[in-house]
Amino acid sequence: MLDSHLAELYEVETRVLIQAVKRNERRCPADFMFQLTAEETKSLTSQFVMSHERPGRSGQRTLPYVFTEQGVAMLSTVLNSERAIAVNIAVMRTFVRLRQILATHKELAETAHRDGEAVRPAV
Repeated sequence: MLDSHLAELYEVETRVLIQAVKRNERRCPADFMFQLTAEETKSLTSQFVMSHERPGRSGQRTLPYVFTEQGVAMLSTVLNSERAIAVNIAVMRTFVRLRQILATHKELAETAHRDGEAVRPAV
């Protein structure tokens, strides 16, 4: 998940979320989160509505971070708030439900697995 999407869910500014993560680097290793390259960000911006299109916002000035399922799980310990705990539980339930859906739709699961091999980081 993108840092800006998670920040919105946790009801904090993106910079606050990233600052909390950086203060707790040992809890968020490279296979839990990574920063997109400029090329990846450009591709993402062309596919989805990004922050620069929100009213009153001038857009993200740094390259966005992406959090894996494990990185999202760790955010509740990094942010340490009741909201973070509640959001974390909801997100984890969503990941579980997604795995259940993939398990019942083998073709979709194979496509997701194949596409996932090209996604960083390779662990």
